[in-house]
Amino acid sequence: MEAARGGRRVVRAVPGDPGLDTYAAEEMLACAAAGVPFEVVPGVAAAVGVPAYAGVPLRDAQGADVRFVDARTASDRCWTEVGASDGTVVVSTTLDSVAAAAGELVAAGRKPDTPLTVTVAGTTTRQRTWNATLGTIAQTLKQAKVLPSPEGGRPVIAVVGERSAPALRDQLAWFESKPLFGWKVLVPRTKEQAASLSDQLRSYGAVPHEVPTIAVEPPRTPQQMERAVKGLVTGRYEWIAFTSVNAVRAVREKFEEYGLDARAFAGIKVAAVGEQTAKALIAFGVKPDLVPSGEQSAAGLLEDWPPYDPVFDPIDRVFLPRADIATETLVAGLIELGWEVDDVTAYRTVRASPPPAETREAIKGGGFDAVLFTSSSTVRNLVGIAGKPHNVTVIACIGPATAKTAEEHGLRVDVMAPEPSVHKLAEALADFGLRRRAAALEAGDPVTRPSERRPGARRRRAT
Repeated sequence: MEAARGGRRVVRAVPGDPGLDTYAAEEMLACAAAGVPFEVVPGVAAAVGVPAYAGVPLRDAQGADVRFVDARTASDRCWTEVGASDGTVVVSTTLDSVAAAAGELVAAGRKPDTPLTVTVAGTTTRQRTWNATLGTIAQTLKQAKVLPSPEGGRPVIAVVGERSAPALRDQLAWFESKPLFGWKVLVPRTKEQAASLSDQLRSYGAVPHEVPTIAVEPPRTPQQMERAVKGLVTGRYEWIAFTSVNAVRAVREKFEEYGLDARAFAGIKVAAVGEQTAKALIAFGVKPDLVPSGEQSAAGLLEDWPPYDPVFDPIDRVFLPRADIATETLVAGLIELGWEVDDVTAYRTVRASPPPAETREAIKGGGFDAVLFTSSSTVRNLVGIAGKPHNVTVIACIGPATAKTAEEHGLRVDVMAPEPSVHKLAEALADFGLRRRAAALEAGDPVTRPSERRPGARRRRAT
């Protein structure tokens, strides 16, 4: 209130919903009494949100009473009432107290074979749910080696009633059944390029950890790039070919330096090596005229590139802005097709600084479940700045060349993208996770993450 009177905007954040918070009403009354205006933003209570994430419906078409009980403050009368009811009971308690809460319900009249689910760390990627009954929950947690534990005081949400039956959960557990649920995935790319890939991994339930292995810097001598951009404006080129998102960024930055925009591309044909580069161009306001119809690579671009025709092409020159370490495949192919090429270093790729010691230890010690390699340089640079990933870590590579580099560094490749695209690579890793999960369930084994396997365990190669 003091801060509010001083002209500040104040947010009082509470877990779950303010209406269920112990002190929120008191604080609102105090604000009202002091003439301090306030607003209430409803939230999702843990007792409702966690069952939804665990795949446990609280009601169905037949309807049912739903009772919410906080085991810490529940009175004998409360237990008697919910024990006598046949409705769904949602109990907020702790891991080491859930068996006692189950005992209270049985003592109050609930049948020991009443289905029960217990969820810990609900709505997070460390969520875990156990199916049991009121009579077997203590044994279930003991067999799962969850209890006894020094973390027994962790909060849990228990749902009691027929709607929490395992048969329903098998169909409705949408969150924990994601293909990479809880996997800690290393994304060794430039920081700017990692965002969209990390978002895709999160949609599969993974926890991406971005470690820049490559830093992008301007060329040491910018004069060549400056001449090429001026030539682009004055009509020196018939084509400009972009082989990476970084090349688009480099040209765009040079345009902005000169006060130019996408209109400078008028009359020039634009080629992009793949979908991500094309998206970067479209964001710049340029729709590419040529994107490979097949393989998204320099070779794929050459497959679709038209040969120079002096009748239809008034200019025979191509502007190729690229990295200092790029291969000569595209240059040689364009020359063979009859084009003159201005091969210009638009940016330099240098090795990034080493990640924090904690990250390096996790890489070498098996703390990551998977690592995605999107180029040969990411393999070399990651090993150079952080060390070689542990042998339990799933290695996923964007293509054969990257896989070969990984194998040369002593890594066993588990996953290969069906085509050289970062998003296809993420999809391939998700497919690998699904197959691994299905195999564990078929064998009657618990579904675990690769990092939970014992050190040195042998892994089957993906097919």
